[in-house]
Amino acid sequence: MAGLYVHIPFCKKRCLYCDFFSTTLLERREAYVEALLREIQARRDEAGEVIRTIYIGGGTPSTLEAQDIHRLLEAAGTHDAEEVTMELNPGDATPSYLQALRDTGINRLSIGIQSFQDDLLRLIGRRHTAAQAIEAVQMAQEAGFENLSIDLMYALPTQTMELWKTDIETALRLGIQHISCYGLMYEEGTVMTQRVEAGTLEAIDEDTENAMYDYLCERLKEAGFVHYEVSNFALPGFEAKHNSSYWDGTPYIGVGAGAHSYIGNVRSWNVSDLEAYIRGEAVREQETLTERDLYNERIMLGLRTRQGISGSFPVQHRSVIDSKIQNGLLRETGDHRIVATQQGIHILNRIIEDLMI
Repeated sequence: MAGLYVHIPFCKKRCLYCDFFSTTLLERREAYVEALLREIQARRDEAGEVIRTIYIGGGTPSTLEAQDIHRLLEAAGTHDAEEVTMELNPGDATPSYLQALRDTGINRLSIGIQSFQDDLLRLIGRRHTAAQAIEAVQMAQEAGFENLSIDLMYALPTQTMELWKTDIETALRLGIQHISCYGLMYEEGTVMTQRVEAGTLEAIDEDTENAMYDYLCERLKEAGFVHYEVSNFALPGFEAKHNSSYWDGTPYIGVGAGAHSYIGNVRSWNVSDLEAYIRGEAVREQETLTERDLYNERIMLGLRTRQGISGSFPVQHRSVIDSKIQNGLLRETGDHRIVATQQGIHILNRIIEDLMI
């Protein structure tokens, strides 16, 4: 079951924490869509399998007109797709736009809410309000979307546990099917990172961040959500099919400037150059993964999921695994899979480093 990722790099405003490839040159959207159509036509059969999932991400895909989304999906061939997801900024949501998206074949929306607190939204540079976030979900439901995901962020500067609990309860009251939650990462070169380094903004301490994450896991479990990946929670049957392909080795094609692909043991990516991509001159780079690379990816990605990892391990790693099981950081399931515990997730990067070769 192959996937197709379509990268839309345009944003009306840059978020202060984001280091993804994006641009505010909205006047280049039409030319970029034409370039995307050419690449989709040229590469949609590259995986050697039928495309079953499509994900339109960014950037902000909802900066495009619905008719452009329709053209992209027509080129990709949505008739075979089981899941067609598009990311949406709440500030772009209107009843007519959402209905038009539904008519294009989009059957799942990922709405980038991040917080239901206006002060926090302003702090991180989001261009929508809390009221718009709630209205966007309600309008999407009225338009007929029955598979909705929202993004929330925790460990934001000035964010308290009470505010975080309020955000979770607000999300649950909306009747959504999927929640992705991310602790704020201070990526190099972003405005948020620069402010912390300058001392004008104070990062949340690690203990508070861990407590926020633990509460999130407990509360969503109570609400019937399955914790199927470190940052992702879904009602049963609503796990993201496309995103799961990134964690289980399913091949996927990425089109657009900066988009990545993974087919067989080859990872490739289009360079992040908007104008070169539009001209059809963008370089596509690639690397062939060695057996060592593939093993390390199995460890790195598998431990993020509730399925964990299985198979053989180097002798020296078996003793490391046993030690971490004894310390409550990993556990072994009845079918001999190794899974990270709640405690282990807090230091997951260190565990992964200990198990890589």
